[in-house]
Amino acid sequence: MKRDYTRLLAEMKSEYTQHAPKSAALQEQAQTVAIDGGHHAIRLLEPFPPRIASAHGAWLHDEDGNRILDFWQGHFANVLGHNPPVLTRTLSEALAKGWGLLTGMTDAVQIEAAELLCRQTGAKRVRFTTSGSLATMYAVLLARAYTGRSMVLKVGGGWHGAQPWGLKGVGFRQGFQQADSEGLPSVLTEEVLITRFNDPEALQAVFQQQGDRIACFIVEPFIGAGGFIPAHGEYITEARRLTAHHGAILIFDEVIAGFRFRAGNVGALYGVQPDLATFGKAMGGGMPVSAVAGRAEILDLVSRHQNRVKFSGGTYAAHPLAMLAARTMMQYLVEHEAEIYPRLAMLGEQTRRMLERAFEAEGIYARCTGYGNEAIPGSSLVAIRFPYERGRELSSPADVHDPTACDNFLTEHVLRLALLLENVHTMHGLGALSVEHTEEDLAFLEEAVRSAARRINEKAKRR
Repeated sequence: MKRDYTRLLAEMKSEYTQHAPKSAALQEQAQTVAIDGGHHAIRLLEPFPPRIASAHGAWLHDEDGNRILDFWQGHFANVLGHNPPVLTRTLSEALAKGWGLLTGMTDAVQIEAAELLCRQTGAKRVRFTTSGSLATMYAVLLARAYTGRSMVLKVGGGWHGAQPWGLKGVGFRQGFQQADSEGLPSVLTEEVLITRFNDPEALQAVFQQQGDRIACFIVEPFIGAGGFIPAHGEYITEARRLTAHHGAILIFDEVIAGFRFRAGNVGALYGVQPDLATFGKAMGGGMPVSAVAGRAEILDLVSRHQNRVKFSGGTYAAHPLAMLAARTMMQYLVEHEAEIYPRLAMLGEQTRRMLERAFEAEGIYARCTGYGNEAIPGSSLVAIRFPYERGRELSSPADVHDPTACDNFLTEHVLRLALLLENVHTMHGLGALSVEHTEEDLAFLEEAVRSAARRINEKAKRR
C-alpha cells in the first residue's frame, strides 16, 4: 500500500534544521555562489547536506559537531575507510620531500601503478585519466574507432558517468528509453541502444537485429547506481560470446566494482576477459584517478604513430599524488587480499540480514540488494528496497527503479533523511561497507534503522 510522506518530510526537514544549524546556514551561504549550494548533485540532499569538517574510518564529523556513521564512503571509493593512514602518511611524506603536486612531466610512479593495474586485471595496456566519466567516454571512443561502427549498447539503469553515450537510459522514463539530459545531439542518443540487465534473451535479440552496427556493449558486471545487483554468470558469458561473434567490443565498467570484491577486476571472478575495462574509485582510495585498460591493439589507437583517438586524459591525468595513492592502494590491497575481502563480504552479509530483520520487526516489508552470487561470493555494497509485493525478484534495475514495483521515494528521500536525524549517512538505500566498520557500528545502524522505521510508521499516511 502506498503512503503519503508529505507531513512526515516537512516535520523531518524542520527537525533537521535544528539538528544541524551550522550546516543549514552554510547551505544558505553556498547557494549565493553555487547552483543548489554545491558542485555534485547527488551530494545535495534535501533540505541541505551536512557540511563535513573531518572524516576518519567509518565516521564523519560535521560543522555542528555531529558524529555521523557514513556508508557513502567517498562515492564508494573508500574500501579502507576515510583517510586511511596507509595513504595519508604516504602522501604527506611525499609532499614534505618536495614531490607530489603537478609537474606536467612523467615519473616512475606512473609506470609502477600501470604495471600493478595490468598485472591484477589481465590488461595489456592502460591509460590513466581523472574520473569514471572520462574513462567510459574514452573507452567508447576507442571502441567506435576500432570497429568503425557507431552504435553503443548499454543496459537500462546502468550509470556510466556524465558523458554523451552514458546519458541515456539511466532514469526510469519510458522503460529507460529516454535521454537523461537536454543538450545532447539527437543523432547521438539514437545511436545508444538499451537492453535489459541479466536478460540473455534480450541481449541475443538486439545483437540479432543490430549486431553488424554495434561498436560496443558497455556493462557493469556488478551494477552500481542501478541497484547493487551482480550479473548472472550466464549473462556475462553470453555478452562475451555475442560481442566476439559480431565483432563488437566488450567493455566492463568496473569503476565501482574494480578492487571492491578482489584485488583486481571482478571480470576475473566470472572467468571473462573483456576487450576494455574502466577502473576508478577503490583503485585510488580517495584520490582522483581512473583508467582505461585492455587490449594493446585497441589502446594503440591513441599512440603517436596512429593518433586516431584523442585520449589525452586532461591536465591532471596521472597526477603525481593520485598515482602515488593508486600504487599504494593497489599494492596494499594485493598484499592484504586474503583478510580484506572476506571481511568486507562478511560485513555486507551481516548488514543485509540485519536490515531486513530490523524493518520486519517494525512492520515494514523490506528487501536488500547487493547479495553475492555464484561468481561473486560476497558483496560489501548494500541497498535497502521496499517492494510492494512480497517475494518480488530484484535482479535488474527495472525491478528496483519501477515506481509501481518499489517505494523508491521512501528509499531515496524519506529514509535517507530519517537516518540522518539518527546520525547515519546513506546513499542509494545504504551504500558501502569499509574494513573500518565494526560490529559496534552495525549495532548503532540497527538502532537507527528501527528508530527511523518507527517514525515512518507513526507519521506516514497510508493511502
